[in-house]
Amino acid sequence: MTARLVELEPRNAAMAEDAARAAGLTGVQVVVGDAALTDAYADLVPADLVLLCGVFGNVSDADVRATVGHCAAFCATGGTVIWTRHRREPDLVPAICDWFARERFAQIAVGTPADRVGGGVHRHLGRPRPLPSGVTMFHFLPN
Repeated sequence: MTARLVELEPRNAAMAEDAARAAGLTGVQVVVGDAALTDAYADLVPADLVLLCGVFGNVSDADVRATVGHCAAFCATGGTVIWTRHRREPDLVPAICDWFARERFAQIAVGTPADRVGGGVHRHLGRPRPLPSGVTMFHFLPN
């Protein structure tokens, strides 16, 4: 297994690297960099598993849509995206599911509004697209 974790904050990256090493996860690469840049992943696509956790609740709706649009380049055919997003109003989870469907992803699981914390699992049914270089997929909103 090969995994790449991209983290802008060096202290967080060091903690992640220490934890991976302590767990014996030799295939985990921790990179200090901007997770929003497509270039951070260019040598690992298409992937079997993509995690978008902690992103969709902290960026604009337009950036969520743009990032979903790149998932067909991140994923191999049959690859899976796991994502998270809060369920506060306005609840963007139904739109996110629609956006994944338009990109040829099948919905495997999605949390309900009662869960308060949303999340989804989608499997890519299409062929991988080329990942564009030099693209910033999203910008984190100020706290």
